[in-house]
Amino acid sequence: MLRRRPRLRHFATSTCRRSSGLPSQPHVPVPNALLPPPVAKMVLFTVSAHGRSWSDPYHWMRDTSDPELTALLAAENAYADAFVGSAGRGGLRSRLAAEMRARLPLSAATPPQPWGPWLYYQYVPEGMEYPVLSRKLRPSGGLAGALLDYLSGSEKEQVLLDWNEVAEKNGYVHIGSCRISPDHRLLAYTVDASGGELFSLEVKDLRSNHVIFSSSDKGIVSLAWAHNSEDLFYTVSDETLRPNQVFCKKLQSDEAEFLVFTEKDVYVMESDNVRKGLWPIRKRADKVQYFLEHHNDTETPTEGYYLARSRAEKSLVDNWQVVALPGSDCAIQDMDIFHDNLVLFLRKNGINGFCSIDMPIDGDFQEPKELGDLDPWYFPIPSNSCSIVPGSNNDFMSSTYRLVVSSPVIPDLTVDYDMKKKTFTILDQEEVTNISTSLDTAGLQSNISSIQQNLHLVENLQSWSDLSNLFACERLEVISHDGVSVPLLILYSREARRHGESPGILYGYGSYGEDLDKSWCSERLSLLARGWVLAFADVRGGGDVSWHLAGTKASKINSIQDFAACGMHLIKEGFVHKSRLCAIGCSAGGLLVGAVINMVPDLFSAAVLKVPFLDICNTMLDPTLPLTVLDYEEFGDPNIPAEFEAIYSYSPYDNLSPGVCYPPVLVTASFNDTRVGVWEAAKWVAKLFSKLICKVVILARAGGASCIVTRQAFEYAFLMKALGMDDTAM
Repeated sequence: MLRRRPRLRHFATSTCRRSSGLPSQPHVPVPNALLPPPVAKMVLFTVSAHGRSWSDPYHWMRDTSDPELTALLAAENAYADAFVGSAGRGGLRSRLAAEMRARLPLSAATPPQPWGPWLYYQYVPEGMEYPVLSRKLRPSGGLAGALLDYLSGSEKEQVLLDWNEVAEKNGYVHIGSCRISPDHRLLAYTVDASGGELFSLEVKDLRSNHVIFSSSDKGIVSLAWAHNSEDLFYTVSDETLRPNQVFCKKLQSDEAEFLVFTEKDVYVMESDNVRKGLWPIRKRADKVQYFLEHHNDTETPTEGYYLARSRAEKSLVDNWQVVALPGSDCAIQDMDIFHDNLVLFLRKNGINGFCSIDMPIDGDFQEPKELGDLDPWYFPIPSNSCSIVPGSNNDFMSSTYRLVVSSPVIPDLTVDYDMKKKTFTILDQEEVTNISTSLDTAGLQSNISSIQQNLHLVENLQSWSDLSNLFACERLEVISHDGVSVPLLILYSREARRHGESPGILYGYGSYGEDLDKSWCSERLSLLARGWVLAFADVRGGGDVSWHLAGTKASKINSIQDFAACGMHLIKEGFVHKSRLCAIGCSAGGLLVGAVINMVPDLFSAAVLKVPFLDICNTMLDPTLPLTVLDYEEFGDPNIPAEFEAIYSYSPYDNLSPGVCYPPVLVTASFNDTRVGVWEAAKWVAKLFSKLICKVVILARAGGASCIVTRQAFEYAFLMKALGMDDTAM
């Protein structure tokens, strides 16, 4: 399970001075008008493990019902508002937010997705924060059909679910899963109204527009309809937040939902006859994942990153044929299946991609083939730095597959790939408006036109047009401590960047095999226009299987060393000034940044840690906490002495040292977060403040349903102020 998803904010800054090379700019300009920062109480508490004992005076913060903790966080929130609010003579944060909002369209919508007789789409209404899920009947075709649609009223929009109404009712909403029934009459969806990521289930009748079922269970993870559109399956998590049970509810009946099974192995079920029970498919195997899809009478799983199949008959499910091996430089990540095509999610030489294979796959495979022997069509994508996300793709009979493609220099493209004709069409690109004149609005628009033209006319394009005339996006390799090359993507404005003088941010994550998000983000333009350099380090612990395993357990130190090496490379090669490099890490990425701050405290001049996993040693020693036991595979089992020592050696909280001057840090946390406890951030900030030689200022600010723009403006204003650059003109 992933420790991620930011919610709230906190900050820590230091007034100590270091040799910056920029004597005219103080390292941390803390205004005299600010009140003294809040100070956390210390309570004697001793932790022991494997013959080692250490003091943890902030252990009391684990009790989130303690009113003193609530009061402390409220005081930190007020101090944070005062600190960031004073940046740029009091107006920087609002200026940044105004810039970001001006680039956004007044409303946003997804291209309609055909499914059965309907066109489904989402849009964000003007002035609203959350999307609205809607649909219209598909046109009948031709002028006569259009006229008939108009006269019958079938062209009118039907609003299925307005998340803004849910948010207004609860004060907060986190959108989970939405699933339309196969007959298009019912909508099942999950919603989190507390911020704790414990989702509840509701089912809405789209004819009456009334909710007809609400589950009393919390922690619902995924949904699936049976073919009959009457039975709804949903998974429920256990106390460790692991989805381990499947329930089935027969809608529009008085029958109670029933437990289908508790997960131990891999099973399938006939969706037309759910009460016949489950068929076992595979026994569980350590370090093996199964992704199962059904095609006519054949089950097609990817197992251990190869493709296999079996007849979908209960007596034959043990007879598996290995169809294809991906190859030495390629891994199968996931798959999707349709009547005429199999879509594979691939990772080749560290680059994500997609391909389709015609179905059915004929032949009796005595020996597995290479993936290339199945005549795959590889979907053309713009560049090797792209983020690729599948669309809804609900229609099993469709031969069109939708992807959303973007990169740091390509605003989101919605592209339909015709797997029968092996062509593709761009449907939509994210609109970016009110670009600063220094970034040449005309150039942006002409590039978008070029992208549209090229996507329509050129089938097998090696490099699609983008915004690279405005922004450089360089993919480099950095040598880490053990000689391993670490991918580093660097983004900057060709006009505003200054060699050897620019400020910069290094982003990292490096856990759970997750890729670092490098998709388009219009908010970054406010930094790029001011000459900032943004770098993304794909350290070990993320990525494909081998890269992931090289950054787990005792090898976690590789992730930390990789990140430090990337930061040093940015300074050495003149991308960033040595006193202007910042770092940002979210959740397990916060652990990464926190560990490097301890290891090389003068590398970063400021940092932002979003819901960071900082108190890893104490958390991993407590098996009663959600995710702890599951995380033994990722970080190690502290009950094993050698693995405990490895964890303790880099634990950000336990390795804060007296007499060390730490950089200013903005820390975020969520009071209701079920993945990373709020005390992780609160304890780290309190302990950092106790190192009086640094005179650390504690800052904290709670977020909630506040929009991305507000959060980004707050973080960027903090970083600019921490570097003494909050009055720098754009």
